[in-house]
Amino acid sequence: MKRKAWMCLALLVIVPAMLLTVSCSKQTAVDADTATKVEPPKAPAAPAVDPKAEAEKRAKEMALNEFLHENVHFDFDSAALSAMAQQVLQRKAAWLTSNPSATVTIEGHCDERGTNEYNLALGERRAASAKAFLADLGIAAGRMKTVSYGEERPLDPASTEEAWAKNRRAQFKLN
Repeated sequence: MKRKAWMCLALLVIVPAMLLTVSCSKQTAVDADTATKVEPPKAPAAPAVDPKAEAEKRAKEMALNEFLHENVHFDFDSAALSAMAQQVLQRKAAWLTSNPSATVTIEGHCDERGTNEYNLALGERRAASAKAFLADLGIAAGRMKTVSYGEERPLDPASTEEAWAKNRRAQFKLN
């Protein structure tokens, strides 16, 4: 009996408490003329881009692209640097100076004329010539290594004077 009394008492307290705390939300009529429009939440704004920093980034990318894709060209059967080749190497030295942690491999290439052994030796002389010129401009020799591919990696596989001129080159790769 005591148990029934406690149950009734609990029901009398719990049920009204639940009714008071759990109820339907109150809806009110809104006049369309007086209602204010609720705008959807806006997406977070994109972080501000610094135009100067973006311009510097693009300039660095362009300089790197020029460094990697501007080859040093040689005359037929020669490892001597022409005036134009020296200008290219001066630009490469400027890039290397402004990027002191960069190390490069200088690849020596030849056209298809000559024996494999001769072209490998000529490619090595061409790469060494470019390396020596850069070292004279103050680039540490330890930042540069050389390799010769002879005639094995032509830019242009045609057997024409124009193709051969493209293939007689020193090409730079970042390590």
